[in-house]
Amino acid sequence: MEIIIISFVAFITAILTFFSGFGLGTILAPVFAIFFPIDIAIALTGVVHFSNNLFKITLVGRHTDRAVLLRFGIPAIVASFAGAWLLIRMTHLPALVQYQMSGREFEIMPVKLIIAILLITFSILEIAPSVQKLQFNKDKLVLGGILSGFFGGLTGIQGAIRSAFLIKSGLTKEAYIATGVVIACLVDFTRLSVYASRFTASNLNENLTLLISATLAAISGAYLGSKLLKKITLRFIQVLVAIMLILISIALGSGII
Repeated sequence: MEIIIISFVAFITAILTFFSGFGLGTILAPVFAIFFPIDIAIALTGVVHFSNNLFKITLVGRHTDRAVLLRFGIPAIVASFAGAWLLIRMTHLPALVQYQMSGREFEIMPVKLIIAILLITFSILEIAPSVQKLQFNKDKLVLGGILSGFFGGLTGIQGAIRSAFLIKSGLTKEAYIATGVVIACLVDFTRLSVYASRFTASNLNENLTLLISATLAAISGAYLGSKLLKKITLRFIQVLVAIMLILISIALGSGII
């Protein structure tokens, strides 16, 4: 059952998030968390996210803005090490709250609560009219890279911050998508190297079918998204993804997932 659920979510989300530049890992991680501990869920999501972005590079990589890539990507790589290192340490912290509902016991873990708060914050910022009017100069790209990389390593959430900086940095639609994909790949590769110790705990060999199915579903969604690139507005996707993230964050922060 988990193969069907996770693959379906990966396919639909890959279509929706092809345009926004963020959301696949953010949405998929909580779905993985239904079936795995949160740190393992983030690691497994990283594999799907990385594989999907490698495929997307073959579709749009030629439009990458190299100057932005260097100024944003290098700080993001360095910061992602710190975030991933912190995640591994936080998973050993005890539950903040335990409660029962409908005969079931739920726990609110520190790392889940942090992810939930970040999800809500980024979702609201993404659709807030005042934020939409902000313009970040290219001298702010280093700061954006640090923030995106750190939270990408810590929670798997890197795209929302990355998009907030890149989408307002004067790039064309094609360059925005392509540059974001390449940066995401760099951060994914970095954090996966730190997460490697968690793959043994996740019984990766036993879950290869799940990972392959989710990856192929995400790749299929990305391919379809590339065909729809000229037909869907970025604003529509931003609002839709933000609503989905808010719902997921509420469930995650309350310990339901």
